[in-house]
Amino acid sequence: MPLLILRAIFVMVSIGIAVSIFNSEVLRGGPAWVPWVVLAGMVALPCLVIGVDATIRRKDLTVVTAVYFGMLVGVFLTYVAILALVPIMPAPPRSPVFDWLPLILGMILCYICTSLLLQTRNDFRFIIPYVEFARDVQGMRPNLLDSSAIIDGRIADLAEAGIFESRFAVPSCVVDDLQAAAESTDKLRRMRGRRGLDVLARLRESTTIDIEVLPPDEHADTESSNDAQVVSQARRLGGRVITNDPNLVKIAALQDVQAININDVAVALKPTFVPGDLLNVRLVKPGEEMGQGVGYLDDGTMVVVEGGRDQLGRTVHVSVTSTLQTSAGRLVFARPELSRG
Repeated sequence: MPLLILRAIFVMVSIGIAVSIFNSEVLRGGPAWVPWVVLAGMVALPCLVIGVDATIRRKDLTVVTAVYFGMLVGVFLTYVAILALVPIMPAPPRSPVFDWLPLILGMILCYICTSLLLQTRNDFRFIIPYVEFARDVQGMRPNLLDSSAIIDGRIADLAEAGIFESRFAVPSCVVDDLQAAAESTDKLRRMRGRRGLDVLARLRESTTIDIEVLPPDEHADTESSNDAQVVSQARRLGGRVITNDPNLVKIAALQDVQAININDVAVALKPTFVPGDLLNVRLVKPGEEMGQGVGYLDDGTMVVVEGGRDQLGRTVHVSVTSTLQTSAGRLVFARPELSRG
């Protein structure tokens, strides 16, 4: 809407300049068709500029600051341009076109600068009373996905849940890797590649997720691994890497790039149990110690029930006694909760 208003004002200013031109003393008493030609030309000019501007799709600062700085830069560029044109302008008497040139030039430059800032306002941060330029608003760093995170698929659910506010980016080398895997002769690799492409298509089709494919980094070594290229682009953009590969997390840490392991997020989201909590669990196998029964919660958490071996195959009501966090996951120890009459 602000862009449409700007374009309407742009056309109206152009028409105003046209009226000013054909009401000038130079054109008074001239042929009757001249004002119409001037008016048509001054309407066609902004329409042409708007048409060219509209063909450049990918753009997007706050509206007020964008208009303010756009007009400021536009006026400054107009002043510089007039200074550059003065030496080559003919001396009076000269065509009245040269007298109207600053108005027309200023109108076009102010529109172009304001339109550019309006359509790229998310790429910079303007803070009053000073101006600070940044790639993203604080807390809105881009999230670069590697192939393991895309193939895993959980990132799509997390993104649709609104956990991530900043945009997602996929380096082109990752897309190429998924495409190559999808066309592989190895069945398992081909299935993983096709799943990755399906998840990527789901992310792109979602209206709540902003995702883009990054072109190759011209400063990066094309012979380097995909992991190195992902980390390199994340460092260049000031973003963070989202992955399922613990080795990539280590590589990113060596280059001071933040990396998020989805598996670590999943572990952190598992429910926390404290002694005395009650839950129901189905015992499916005997434990390692005498009399123990083992069951699993819906999220895969293992529950070891003391004295539960004789309840195998049943769902029992248990009380948590303690928990243990291991590298393989969280263990919950419990005992059957005796019914109280």
